Amino acid sequence: GDNAVRPLRPRVVTRNQSSAGPECSIVITSVNKPLRVALFSDCFHALNGVSTVSNEFVAFAGRHGLPFCCIHSGSVTQSTQEDSVTTIELKRALNIKMDEDLFFDPLLSRFRNNVMRQLEEFQPDLIHITGPGDMGLLGFWISNRMRLPMAASWHTNLHEYAGRRVEGHLRRAPYKFRNRTAAAAERHSLRALTWFYRHAHFSVAPNQEMVDLLLEHTGRPSYLLKHGVDTSRFARRPKTPGGKFRIGWVGRLTPEKNVQAFAALEANLLAAGEQDFELLIVGDGSEREWLRARLKHAIMPGFLKGEALADAFASMDAFVFPSKTDTFGLVVLEAMASGVPAVLSAEAGARIGICDGVEGFRSGDLTDGVLRLMRCAELRQTMSRAAEGFARAQSWDGVFRDLYESYGEALQHPEVRRRLHPEYLSRQLVEQK
Repeated sequence: GDNAVRPLRPRVVTRNQSSAGPECSIVITSVNKPLRVALFSDCFHALNGVSTVSNEFVAFAGRHGLPFCCIHSGSVTQSTQEDSVTTIELKRALNIKMDEDLFFDPLLSRFRNNVMRQLEEFQPDLIHITGPGDMGLLGFWISNRMRLPMAASWHTNLHEYAGRRVEGHLRRAPYKFRNRTAAAAERHSLRALTWFYRHAHFSVAPNQEMVDLLLEHTGRPSYLLKHGVDTSRFARRPKTPGGKFRIGWVGRLTPEKNVQAFAALEANLLAAGEQDFELLIVGDGSEREWLRARLKHAIMPGFLKGEALADAFASMDAFVFPSKTDTFGLVVLEAMASGVPAVLSAEAGARIGICDGVEGFRSGDLTDGVLRLMRCAELRQTMSRAAEGFARAQSWDGVFRDLYESYGEALQHPEVRRRLHPEYLSRQLVEQK
């Protein structure tokens, strides 16, 4: 049956070698070889930041001939090899929906021996998990059994999500009770998450705020994993002159994204006498119907991908990002690479590193930022060029080269080495000889 465990047999996929980039100069092992990394990704096919980072990581390893293994979900259970990259796909038996694009299979452990046998052939130096999902837990178990160092990346402020969602469910409850309950949910969620991350040898996070939080709450080394953007996919395009001023958003329509702010934004723009604008709300989620019932100037096409998504970004005049919980917000970089100035919450602007009044506005007053862009074409053009320049400086190659440097630094960190298994340290000594 579909749920039966089948042997994972390699299927070689050939590719024109000339399409691959030159071998990467990254060398951080004691025997002067690139680190062999096994990545366990909880989200690989979804439309979210974890998936984007995971896919870009695989592409980076392939471009530069780095030995890399990626373990993620798939429609069938199989193993493939393409140049230096090994892919192990596992078909989930139970797809328990944890969120809009996050699923969990409590029976995934049935693959652990098969996966471990394949990884024994691959011989990883390091296991990297993307979080406490089913693939992450599988990677955690295997790293312990194989006595390998494990890195855990923090991609989502799940504790803040918990607080916002509890607050949303208790919308009609008394204010003090609602706030106390939401704060308790956030506090306990953070405690549970940091307990999990304490079991990693070290962690990485996309902004300095989260790096510092992980260091404080886990006592383990933590490093910055910046995010990048594919500038060949997202780029400035000529806009149709004379059209309505288009205000855009791309992402999930859920309470933690603070998307109800678009209703207030529309009302404020109308009160300021502005009529010639439209809201392009790309995405789906639990707040979709709430927004549809209240927005008079909105286009809501649902989720878009590929060229349709790139076209949507390029058609915008301003990208509004009201979320206060996102660890980074990759969509902001994608909008900026398309030449679109960003108007963000103060929290998101600080985490991404946008300079207020240069590439966009991060004061938190969304209406003021949008009005300034609407009413001054020269400002809009200047900010458009600055936004594009900012995004183009954030290359994925640079992001992952920095990550490999962090790997090397972490594996020499006294706290990490203290917790490494003696067998792993002995193996390193043998390789040096």
